[in-house]
Amino acid sequence: MLSLTAVLVAVVCVLIVWIFKPADRSLQKKEREPEARPWVDEDLKDSTDLHQVQEDVDEWPESEEDVEHILFSHTRYPEKEMAKRSQEFYELLNKRRSVRFISNEQVPMEVINNVIKAAGTAPSGAHTEPWTFVVVKDPDTKHKIREIIEKEEEINYMKRMGQRWVTDLKKLRTNWVKEYLDTAPVLILIFKQVHGFTASGKKKVHYYNEISVSIACGILLAALQNAGLVTVTTTPLNCGPPLRMLLGRPPHEKLLMLLPVGYPSKEATVPDLKRKALDQIMVTV
Repeated sequence: MLSLTAVLVAVVCVLIVWIFKPADRSLQKKEREPEARPWVDEDLKDSTDLHQVQEDVDEWPESEEDVEHILFSHTRYPEKEMAKRSQEFYELLNKRRSVRFISNEQVPMEVINNVIKAAGTAPSGAHTEPWTFVVVKDPDTKHKIREIIEKEEEINYMKRMGQRWVTDLKKLRTNWVKEYLDTAPVLILIFKQVHGFTASGKKKVHYYNEISVSIACGILLAALQNAGLVTVTTTPLNCGPPLRMLLGRPPHEKLLMLLPVGYPSKEATVPDLKRKALDQIMVTV
């Protein structure tokens, strides 16, 4: 009888260990888990995977190997002029700042057309030119855009972005209130086309669409600065789908950036930030 009782006790002990062991491992795993990363907008995730679109091999478009190649026309400057031009261009761009106080004074549409044409000269993977620039001037549409963005931005600041991100932004004195979306005479929304379409309507890969459109955005910023206009780069989290619907854009276009564009207001201020020196950003091998 005693030996039977001992066996039962041993069996019970084994069962207890077996039941509580997974819970213990789960607890240890939680203790080791790093701090959760800030929430990431699906539209803003990098989508440069070369195999992002499954194409039917039989439906591939005909090769464009027969595109004519022409002699490249190039203007070469004397070294002194090169140095002068490069220094002047640097000084021009070094004055660029992110301005959140924008006047409602109207901007010539010809200037907007020109800066977007300049952005459209950007290189792109296989020359797919995977960008769409939506220019919004209508006050009612601008206000609807503001309502969509402020609603989501409040949630972003309170929940999605994480405390560290919000803390890092304090020096810029920015929050979810975006008055410039109403006051700026022009809003430019830049969409990346994650794929295109062949003549027969089949999906066509847009190689490196994220990088290509980002380069176009950089050129656009430089063109705006050159024209004497100001902007602030914004990437409103979780606003892509509703803004896409509001503006009537197709599902394969994903919002990458929004730029309010205009002249600075008379009371505009910017944080007194310093840029890194050349020896901090350049390595010569």
